Amino acid sequence: MEKVGFIFDLDGVIVDTAKYHYLAWRKLANELGFEFTHEQNELFKGVSRKRCLEILLDIGGIEATQAQFDTWMVEKNVDYLAYIEKMDASEILPDVPRVLEYLKNKNVPIALGSASKNAKPILEKVGLLHYFDSIVDGNNVTKAKPDPEVFLIAADNLGVGSQSCVVFEDAVAGIQAANAASMVSIGIGDSDILNEAKHNFKDFTEMDNQFLELLLNKNK
Repeated sequence: MEKVGFIFDLDGVIVDTAKYHYLAWRKLANELGFEFTHEQNELFKGVSRKRCLEILLDIGGIEATQAQFDTWMVEKNVDYLAYIEKMDASEILPDVPRVLEYLKNKNVPIALGSASKNAKPILEKVGLLHYFDSIVDGNNVTKAKPDPEVFLIAADNLGVGSQSCVVFEDAVAGIQAANAASMVSIGIGDSDILNEAKHNFKDFTEMDNQFLELLLNKNK
């Protein structure tokens, strides 16, 4: 029987940093002379920073030189880092610590698989870093979700076969990446949007320990 590995996305699954990304992108958009709405921000879920800026410039109808593009990438990240500098454990999403503690007590290998390039400092700030055996983020991958690269690297780091991994995601691209890697995909959020996931929950308060135990026994 092969052990089961658990892989968590960060933004929207463990903490809600999406609001800070939105504020940083909106600030840049305003500086460039246009508005950026919450609805438009939905296009950014699970997407790399580079691709987000490309989408933002398309929305604003703005063409940029490579130098401008690079400058705006850095500027956005500086603003974002200023927001997350103030993060603490109060920003952890409901029942996430219970789930992580349950899995840790069962000696389950746990990884983070996120497009964020700031995953480790965020986990440190909210006090959850010690739960993770592997951190795979935007610094370790070359292909963005829905490519499964981030999850395949995480599985390899955990020493677990991809078909024995469970992935928690809040973005369509992330669910598609998990499915492409032949992993069990669990959508956290709106089940109508995340309808390609094998299982769906509004948040972790809907997921009891009995369900976690069923996932742990999936290879028996």
